[in-house]
Amino acid sequence: MTATSDTAPLAGKVAFITGASSGIGAAAARVFAGQGAAVVLSARREDRLLDLVAQLRQAGAQASHWVADVRSGREVRRAVEHAVEHYGRLDIAFNNAGVGVAKEPLHRLEDEDYELVMDTNVRGVWNCMRHEITAMLAGGGGAIVNTSSVGGLVASSTAAPYIAAKHAVIGLTKAAAVEYAPHGIRVNAIAPGLTRSEMIDEWFRHSPEAEQRAYRSAPQGRAADPVEVAETAAWLGSDKASFVTGATLPVDGGRTAW
Repeated sequence: MTATSDTAPLAGKVAFITGASSGIGAAAARVFAGQGAAVVLSARREDRLLDLVAQLRQAGAQASHWVADVRSGREVRRAVEHAVEHYGRLDIAFNNAGVGVAKEPLHRLEDEDYELVMDTNVRGVWNCMRHEITAMLAGGGGAIVNTSSVGGLVASSTAAPYIAAKHAVIGLTKAAAVEYAPHGIRVNAIAPGLTRSEMIDEWFRHSPEAEQRAYRSAPQGRAADPVEVAETAAWLGSDKASFVTGATLPVDGGRTAW
């Protein structure tokens, strides 16, 4: 995966990616490594992380992993410390770990539904940012990309905790961007729309009519490939986006332009 600087915009960078065992996170691992970054991959499923790290190393990339649950500040701290200990610094963080919520009206959801989504999607980003920023301050700067959602920009029914959580991610992103811009740390968010994943594929297999409804809601008439979302995160993490901070970039095929 070696390349010239023209085709490797992340060459020499160290990147930390959460939710890296599948979907957008796994695609980001491949994209970031393919653009020259050394990557530290984190998720809860070590078997998948081991397989992905082996694939990346076989392709010539620098890659390692650390098992962590983003809901635990202690586990996240150790994961970030591992990245710094292993590669000497932290330049880019892609905070992508997240969960959905049962598709139920708000009044039928339980406390546990709310707590799981908030703890993972909001507290998880909070935990990651505070430890990543600590490392980046020590290293002279860096770039953070948080995964929000089109649900952080517009609302939909039967997903209230998820909508609230993804709005909160954008708020955290803006607050951190303003606070740490003087220190050379950029903080942005992406807002993916419908993206192919194991969960989405399983949903569509059981409900073909849901697939057609989903495609009708997208101007491009399709779902994103995870690589398309990962490429956007890589750009925001690169020096090519050096004057972009506090932004939320939709990657939704025009969904929020309706």
